[in-house]
Amino acid sequence: MKGQELSTAEWHTSSFCGGGGNNCIEVRSGAGAVQLRESERPEQIVTAAPDALRALILGAKAGEFDHLTR
Repeated sequence: MKGQELSTAEWHTSSFCGGGGNNCIEVRSGAGAVQLRESERPEQIVTAAPDALRALILGAKAGEFDHLTR
């Protein structure tokens, strides 16, 4: 989607969502950014640079934020 405007980019739902219910994370990218939203609140969108989102995901996988859920 390189060069595509975010406002026209298609939202994609994870295959782990379980049938497209109302509790899914959706993602789209374009114009050098990535956006995330929850399907039950589509008006609330988080926008991040691809490198920042990658660092967040890698940190979560490594357990860097586990202390926040205790």
